[in-house]
Parts: sequence; C-alpha cells; structure tokens
Amino acid sequence: MFKDTKDLQKSLSDKLAPYAVKDTAGRFFEEHGDDTRLPFQLDRDRVIHCKSFRRLEEKTQVFTASYGDHYRTRLTHTMEVAQISRDIARSLGLNEDLAEAIALAHDLGHPPFGHAGEDTLNEIMRKYGSYFEHNEQSRKIVEKLEQIYPDHNGLNLTTEVLDGLIKHRTSWDSPRGKSSVSPHLEAQVVNLADEIAYTNHDIDDGLRSKVFAMEDLDPLGLWQEARLRVLKKYKDNLSGEVERSRLVSSLINLMIHDLYEQTGKNLKSLKIKTLENVRACKGPVVAFSPQMKKDVKELRDFLFEHFYSTEKVQSHLKKGRRIIQDLFEIYVSDITKIPERNRSADDKPEIIIRDYIAGMTDGFAKKEHKKLVKMKN
Repeated sequence: MFKDTKDLQKSLSDKLAPYAVKDTAGRFFEEHGDDTRLPFQLDRDRVIHCKSFRRLEEKTQVFTASYGDHYRTRLTHTMEVAQISRDIARSLGLNEDLAEAIALAHDLGHPPFGHAGEDTLNEIMRKYGSYFEHNEQSRKIVEKLEQIYPDHNGLNLTTEVLDGLIKHRTSWDSPRGKSSVSPHLEAQVVNLADEIAYTNHDIDDGLRSKVFAMEDLDPLGLWQEARLRVLKKYKDNLSGEVERSRLVSSLINLMIHDLYEQTGKNLKSLKIKTLENVRACKGPVVAFSPQMKKDVKELRDFLFEHFYSTEKVQSHLKKGRRIIQDLFEIYVSDITKIPERNRSADDKPEIIIRDYIAGMTDGFAKKEHKKLVKMKN
C-alpha cells in the first residue's frame, strides 16, 4: 500500500520507460496536489465528469445517434480509443494515465452530426474569416467553456494533456499551425489508437448496417490476412455476428502488433533514450510499418467509397447540415436566443454561435431547430 501520492509517483516513475512522460510540468492555475490521485489521473476524472463528455453519448460517429442502439456514438468511440491507448501505452512502457486522459478528451470538441457537422461549421466560419477545427475546439472546451470552478474557467488540465489535444492528428484531422517540437509518445499513441478504433468500428458498423458485405472486403489485403487467421483458429464454425466480431478483432490485433514492431524499430534506429529525444524528432516515433500504412489506407479508401459516401449514411448527415445552417442563421439574426450563460462578452457573435452549436448533441440540435423554425414561421 502506498503511503501518499509521492510514494505512488515514485513507484510509477520507476516502471516507466526513460522516454515516457513521468510527471507534469504543471497547470495554468496552480493547485495543491490531490491526496489520492496523480495529476493525469485527476485530469482523466475531470474529463469524465464534465458536461461535454456526457454529451458525446448523443453525438454522431457515422450514423446519427438515433439510428440504432448498436451503432457507435462519439462516446463509445471515445471509450474504444481510451482502451486501445491504455493497452498500447502499457506495452510500450509509457504513461497510461496520460494517454487515457488525452484519449477521453480528444473528441470533446466534435459538433453534432459527425464530420458533416464539422465541415458545415467550418464552411460557415470561413465567411467570417475564421474556421472550425474540432481539436482546437476540444482544447477550448477544457480551457474555457467548461465552467465548474469559482475562480477560473475550464478544467485546468495539465500542460501535457493540453499538448496532446492540440497536436492530435489522424487522416480525418487537420490541426492548424506547426510546431518545431514533436508531441510526446503518449499523444502519438492516441493518434494511432484513434485511427485503429474508427477504421475497425466503421467496418463493423458498415457490415452491421448491411451498407456493404464481407465479400466486398475480400479483395483487400489486410482483410484477407484477418480472415485467414480467423479461419485457422475457428475453422468453419463461425457465422453472422460472431464471425463479424472475430474478423474485426483480428484486424485490430494485426494493426496493434504491427505498431509495436515498427515503433520498437523506430525507437532503436532514432536512438530514443529520453523525452528530450522524442521532442527533437522530426516525425512520429509511434507508427505503422510502410506496408501497414498502405493496408490501412486501402481500408480507409474502401470506407470512403462504400460507406461514408453512400446515400444511407449521407441522407442523415444532409439533414444535420441543414439544421446547423438554419440554426446559425437564426442565432445571427437574434443572438439573445442563445442562453445568456453561453454568451461571453470576450467573443465575437459568430464565435459565440459557433461554440454553442458545436456543444449541442444531435437530439438537442433537432429540438432547438424545430422550436426556433416554428417560432420564425
């Protein structure tokens, strides 16, 4: 049993790799340490208990949240990313708590209606000489928009978690601005855990919804390898949902093991011995092999063509686009329709509107749209 958090911190630091983040450099607002939790554990708990996290339950991943009980929402996606991040961090000797905190917060800034909602808000903001990007919005939420303390805005997370949020990048993401300092390995782990999670659960949801079939995936190299592994283990004893589950699990396993092998090679070839070595790297250390990158891109290209672009998916998202456009116009004409607590005197009207809409769930946006359009007419 640990006597206090100092004892716990020492025990943790002794177990971590020399290039892992072992402790925090601090928070913007100085705090006394917690009696039972380390800094990144405290960050994790603050994220889980904030309102923005709870709203993820009814925010679209691919299908709108009301489409069916068994499809991913932004919340279940986030939980899958956190689980994969912890597992990878543990195996690489990295700080699990830091990786988990970043993973849990990485999608807080996503608006309703998935990436269609993000694209719509970005298009609208361009007219005002601005933009919308969900990584930056996630950071703004935890730094300013969440208001749970009497003496400052935000959750006052550690600098390491904030750094991981702003430097989060996947094939969906476009973080603005460049930094000469590479993100720590825990942030890099979350980047790839996110890609592993959404690639595989989108395949699962696509198959479950019958937008495409297993046979459609057969020409893809990584799918073929996953199928061979499953067949070797289970023979011909699988079908239906069980078969789909085992195949997706095999895909995830292949990606994670490739990541371990390639990252191990990178650590050795780049002579990564310390956190400072990581910061000085020009590119990512946590990475897939060149072949796996090609295989994952092949899967992603398939999903863009046979899933995301299909009428079954797009028909729901088109409605979401129109709702966001209408709401923005209504609020521009009368910003007092936004609750006073959500109107900061420090921001321009269009920023206030952007932040308010981005924080909505799919369900709330639909209800608000129905109510305001009715009032307008």
